[in-house]
Amino acid sequence: MSNLHVVFGSGALGSAVTRELLGRGLPVRVVSRSGRAPAGAESHRADATDAAAVKAACAGAAAVYNCAAPPYTSWAEQYPAIQNGLVAGAAAADAVLVSAENVYVYGRVQGPMTEDTPIAPTSRKGEIRARMHEALMAAHRAGTLRVAVGRGPDYYGPEAVVTTVYGERVFYPALAGKPAEIFGDPDALHTWAYVDDFARGLVTLGTRAEAVGKVWHLPCPPALSQRALLDLIFRAAGHPTKIRAMPGWLATGLGWFVPILRELAEMQYQWQHDYDFRCDRYLAAFGGEVTPHAEAVRRTVEWFKAHPKAKG
Repeated sequence: MSNLHVVFGSGALGSAVTRELLGRGLPVRVVSRSGRAPAGAESHRADATDAAAVKAACAGAAAVYNCAAPPYTSWAEQYPAIQNGLVAGAAAADAVLVSAENVYVYGRVQGPMTEDTPIAPTSRKGEIRARMHEALMAAHRAGTLRVAVGRGPDYYGPEAVVTTVYGERVFYPALAGKPAEIFGDPDALHTWAYVDDFARGLVTLGTRAEAVGKVWHLPCPPALSQRALLDLIFRAAGHPTKIRAMPGWLATGLGWFVPILRELAEMQYQWQHDYDFRCDRYLAAFGGEVTPHAEAVRRTVEWFKAHPKAKG
């Protein structure tokens, strides 16, 4: 029986999943358009929207991890096609498809978010993710393939430079003693996961039979305010906390001229209101440690120090 794990995506999350798999002594094939992969993993170049290429990339897989994500401005055109390609590839290999998802499907939630929170998106991107999720679970119910869904909050960590809100616009300014650029209310609660915890959760889903057919909220520390997390980041960077918060109306206005801000504007509710993501069900089923923010921040600051921002 095959023990090969195939990871689609070589960004921050895909790289973290690959590190976790290699750390467990498992054979890993990383599939991306660039064809790059961490040392110790097999690299494979393919376009995830090409079903035939994906089937070839998934050959012999026991589990397939969907960590591939299109540019934020191209979700409608590319995201469903990526998932369709991976469904075809995982089904052909008779592999478990582990899908990394976010909380956009829930819309604005008052109170804690759990696996039982209704799917009720309030954004275009949330509607895209909701349709993708329903299609994935329908394929599982039909017996087309086996699926395990790992849903996580916003994450940060090594390599998460431009792919997350808490990336280069926060850590590089903190290291330079300049204001971190954030969205929304600095004192509203928010939940973040450390990227290595997110990855460890996905690998657990891909290696435990009882995870299949269900949605799991992946491990993360309790919610805290943006200001509290920024205090930890600036302290680790050796500077006093400085914050520049962009109000929602400004993001909306600038969105007419800056495409990425236009896409982010509809998600402002996540930063203006409490965002309390809970992972109790996962921890009860699988256990494991959650990296405290202080330690996760320290590791992330060290990575950003070692990878200074290119000038120009």
